[in-house]
Amino acid sequence: MDNNNLQLDIHSTVLTAAIILGVAALVMFIFGINHLIKSRGIPFYKKRHDRMVRGWRLMILAVIFIPLVWAILNHSEPVVYRFISPSPTITQTPTITITPSITITPSITLTPTITNTPSITSTPSMPDEVAEEFESEVTPNPESVFSPIQFAQNIDEGLQPIDPAVEFENPVGELFGTFSYNNMDVGAQWSALWYREGELVYYESKPWDGGSGGYGYTNWNPASSQWVPGTYEVQIFVGSEWKSSGFFTVLGEPPVPSITPTDTQTSPHTQVPSQTPTITPTQTLWPTRTFTITLTPTRTRTPRPTATE
Repeated sequence: MDNNNLQLDIHSTVLTAAIILGVAALVMFIFGINHLIKSRGIPFYKKRHDRMVRGWRLMILAVIFIPLVWAILNHSEPVVYRFISPSPTITQTPTITITPSITITPSITLTPTITNTPSITSTPSMPDEVAEEFESEVTPNPESVFSPIQFAQNIDEGLQPIDPAVEFENPVGELFGTFSYNNMDVGAQWSALWYREGELVYYESKPWDGGSGGYGYTNWNPASSQWVPGTYEVQIFVGSEWKSSGFFTVLGEPPVPSITPTDTQTSPHTQVPSQTPTITPTQTLWPTRTFTITLTPTRTRTPRPTATE
């Protein structure tokens, strides 16, 4: 009985060790692939290099563990049995197996009536009307990366946002979307698309004229009436490939201009007719100066001769 228990313990130990090593190899392989994938999105070379080295090390260890598992399963038990030789015994099996007589199965299965489906696609796409205006013939670098966009009403000399926020109260004025970038090629087409509630309201698209890495921004300075309250999104593309997005909200109604454009434009034209009639009557005042001639009754004061009585 003791030898049988020893045999069972050796077999279960070998099997357990093989399973643990196999699971460890699988986990290290998955983590290694994950490190390699995430290293592509890191803009800084040293951090990206360190993460790639870590990923390759994990994958190599996982590959080494595979033959080790095979060796444990096939050769460890014979090696142990050279030192411990258990005698064959009859294994005792139970004569009666206890099986449940009644199985309780649910009579009603609850099925969900509402399925949650995402309303926003995970990857934005370049609109055709913007893609038709591309000017660059330089092939974009697929390794180019952009950081998440931050929004502010002012930026400093280093192109950093001053008091960044995600909510802005009307009147908004000019708004900047700042970001950092890396692995950009000069002359590659890049685009910044501004959306309000899913509707494209402004965009800029031109060949890249900055450096290969650093800080940049996109800005929009519309009329005050165009800052309609709602949720806004800014999307960055290099070529037709989406790189980054940012969201902000505008609160409050936009200000109403105090003077309408029609009044300021029509006032010069309406004054021209009023000036031309008034000029000619004022010029006719010269003939009315004949009033001084009609003052001749003052000269005909004949009572002077009658004063000689």
